[in-house]
Order: sequence, then structure tokens, then C-alpha cells
Amino acid sequence: MPITPTSKIWMDGQLVDWADAKIHILTHSLHYGTGVFEGIRAYPTANGPAVFRLADHVARFDRSARTLMMKLPYSEAEIYEATRATVRETGLDACYIRPIAYLGYGDMGINPLTSEVHVAIAAWSWPAYLGADAIAHGARMKVSSWARNDPRSVPASAKATGMYINSSLAKTEAVLAGYEEAVMCTTDGYLSECTGENVFLVRRGRLLTPRASASVALEGITCDSVMTIARDLGYEVAEESLRRTDLYVAEEAFITGTAAEIVPIASVDDRVIGDGTPGPMTRAIQGVFFKAVRGEVDQYKNWLDYVN
Repeated sequence: MPITPTSKIWMDGQLVDWADAKIHILTHSLHYGTGVFEGIRAYPTANGPAVFRLADHVARFDRSARTLMMKLPYSEAEIYEATRATVRETGLDACYIRPIAYLGYGDMGINPLTSEVHVAIAAWSWPAYLGADAIAHGARMKVSSWARNDPRSVPASAKATGMYINSSLAKTEAVLAGYEEAVMCTTDGYLSECTGENVFLVRRGRLLTPRASASVALEGITCDSVMTIARDLGYEVAEESLRRTDLYVAEEAFITGTAAEIVPIASVDDRVIGDGTPGPMTRAIQGVFFKAVRGEVDQYKNWLDYVN
């Protein structure tokens, strides 16, 4: 979906006009993929726009940078406030927010340590990544022929820019084959995650998701929120080593992520999940989540960081 420009983007400490938020063609990160980013959402509430779990996103942003040995020139508190300022500047009640740290122009070569670290934050209106119809009725998915990045090759726990070519290859394969999304496995065949979302499935009434440490899945913030909501609803939740066949025979399944939110899985590799419609556990969790992000559930109001 095309990006709709807003008025300003925060770059290295100041808000600049959207059209002036530029970098040099020889910026280091463009050539070698060394950068980290976050995907965050702000939602409308009775008290104005609120960013969902902003502090947690900023903390992960900092952890990703440290993992890549990128020293951010701003503290977590400064990035937190810059994010709120960027959202305020858009005037939007709801938006998607993209902080990014990248290595700038000046030195060329694989060694990243001599390049200056820059930080930018943009925000714009972006509906659910896979569409409202997928949230309502479910998405068709396929298991990708591309394995997830091996943690012995790259730090899978970091949300790093260059590693997402792995996701892009899997996404392209799925879309060209007529599916909405790809499910990815580890190099030894265990379920990992989708191209940008965590995976959940229901077996024998239990809600299961791959272990982040064993499956090289990113530790998702929406994923963590869903596990909290599910336990509070009385469901048994567990992180286990899962294979693709566990998805095939699941009673229901869904994916979670900031961009996608919570999307039921209708089928995987043309095998219908359950009866092909969102299951009762999925619906219950969706219902609480979409109320929580709008400040309508008292016990989760601490997840909201108000912009004004």
C-alpha cells in the first residue's frame, strides 16, 4: 500500500519537512544493510492518540542497536519523546511509526565501526498490513522454501534491516503463488515465524507458539501482549518446539505483529485450519486486544503511552 506523506519526519534531533528527509546515495547502510528499526502503532482513544507499548519498542530498538555494535546517539528517553513528538506533528489519531537507526555517508567498506550512526522517526497512516478482510476472515498462507536466518549466521534477536531480505524472498514467493503470507521454518525444520509476524496455533485447547530461543523468531511485543491476554482469559499458553505439521492439524491458528495486528490463518499449504473460519480463542483474544489498544480495558491501560 502506498505511503501517504505527513508533514514532518524527525531526523537527528529535529523535525524536518517530509520531502527533505533525505540521505546520501553512498550512505553505508544502503550498501551493507547495517541498521535497526522498529514498527510501532498509535491508536485512537478517548484521551487522544496513544502509542501502544512505546517504552517496550524503544527498549528493543536500543537492544537491537547494541547487538549490532551501533551506539545510538540518543537515550531511550530521548527517542521515546521524539516518537511522541513525531506522532503529535502528524495530527493523526492513528498511525504506524517507523524509528530507524542507520550508518551514514562518509566511509565505505564492510567495517561499520567508522561510520556515524543516525536516527530518524517517521509516522503515517497505514491500515492493517494484510487488510481488514484478513483480520475478519483469515489469510491463506504457505510454508516457504526459504529457511529462517540461522542464529549462527546473524543475530536473529535483533530487528536489523539487512536481515529482512530473508523475509522479502519468502513474501515474494508466497504472493506470486497466490497466498497472502509465508510461514517460515528454521534450518532444522521447526516452525519459526512469518515474514514479519509471530505464529500461534491451538492444539487440544492449548495455545502454542514457537520458543523464540529455539525457533529464531523475533521476540514480538504484540506476541507478548497476546500471551498475557490469553492467560488472563484463562487459556493455557505454552512456548514449544513446533513443526509445520502441527499447523496442518491445528484447531485454529493466527499470527501477530504490529503491522498485521492479529490475523487468523484460514489455511496453510491449502490445508484448511479448523473449519476455515476464525476460531473462538482467536476471536476472544482479538476482541480484548482491539479494545486494549484503544484504552477500553483498565488492566491494560499501562500499555498505552499518550501522545498529548
